[in-house]
Amino acid sequence: MTFAWYGHLKFKEFPWFAKLSLVSIILISWGIALFEYFFQVPANRIGFKANGGPFSLVELKVLQEVITLIVFVTFSLVFFKTEQFRTNHIIGFIFLVLAVYFIFKK
Repeated sequence: MTFAWYGHLKFKEFPWFAKLSLVSIILISWGIALFEYFFQVPANRIGFKANGGPFSLVELKVLQEVITLIVFVTFSLVFFKTEQFRTNHIIGFIFLVLAVYFIFKK
C-alpha cells in the first residue's frame, strides 16, 4: 500500500506520468493496491486463529502496522532522498515495536 499511496508523489519526475490527471493517478494507485490486496487478504485469512492460524485479530493488525512502517521507512529513504528521520521518529518507531512486544506477551 505504501507505493500505491505515496509512489505517485514521484510521478512528476517521469515525463510519461507528469501530465496525468488526478483520476488517472487514482486509477493507477488502485491498480497497485489491488495487486497488494491479492497478498494481504489471503495472509490475514490464513493467519487468523478462527481459520486455524496462529494470530488473533489484534496481533494481525499490530503486525501489519509494524511491517507497513518498516516498508514505509525503507521506501521513503530510497525514493524520497530529501526526507529525514529525526530522533523523535525513531523513538516513536521504538514505541511501536514495544507495542508489538506487549500485544504478543502472554
